[in-house]
Amino acid sequence: MRKGPAKTRRELLKALGTGLGAAVLFRCGGADATSAGTSDAGTSDAGTGGACVLDPTLTKGPYWVDERLNRADIRSDTNGKASPNPRPGLPLTLQFAVSAYASGVCTPLQGAQVDIWHCDASGVYSEVGSTAGQNFLRGYQVTDANGLAKFSTIYPGWYSGRAVHIHVKVRLFDASNNTTTEATTQVFFDDSLTDGVFASVAPYNARGSRDTRNAADNIYGNQTVLLLALAGNTTSGYTGNIALGVQVGQVNAG
Repeated sequence: MRKGPAKTRRELLKALGTGLGAAVLFRCGGADATSAGTSDAGTSDAGTGGACVLDPTLTKGPYWVDERLNRADIRSDTNGKASPNPRPGLPLTLQFAVSAYASGVCTPLQGAQVDIWHCDASGVYSEVGSTAGQNFLRGYQVTDANGLAKFSTIYPGWYSGRAVHIHVKVRLFDASNNTTTEATTQVFFDDSLTDGVFASVAPYNARGSRDTRNAADNIYGNQTVLLLALAGNTTSGYTGNIALGVQVGQVNAG
């Protein structure tokens, strides 16, 4: 698989167009990178690229379905069974910057399949129980030459026992469609932003108060590297960015 030149942390942030503060499976460079009590505070952006520190791989959870649905806008049920369709909610644009990690260097990873899936504004997933045969809020994109994958979706709702989150899986395949690399995680939302959305935006504000915030979510585990960098408002919606680093050749199904 063809790869572009190694990029420093500054270049990755510039490519995203925002000041990212976090990476998921690997943190790329910079003194603020931490994982499991380990810090790369002694690294710099000089030379061949920023050092990467391993961050958590998380469970895929009970709602993973390999739809193989290639689309950037995941709001609709393509089978036409869901009602309402597309799913209502505050617009959310997501951008993932995916890098390959090797020898302490992050290199933009082209051709990786990035799947995302999450619940709707009411806390309901497609393909579960009464929504079997529906595929709203599921889909994948393949990273471009800069390692970027972009999606249009809605701000997720909540369900009992979990903080607000989106599931992410990054995979590479060989010529026979066998999985050669797989990384699985979840990304989370700042509680104060979520409070604003849930209090003032329909249909979120028709529900009662959520029962789990980030601090009480045992999967999030206070790992701030899993927080999306968000910009926007409760009128026009939000844009979220995050950098994902994967170790090519390693399979973590979650």
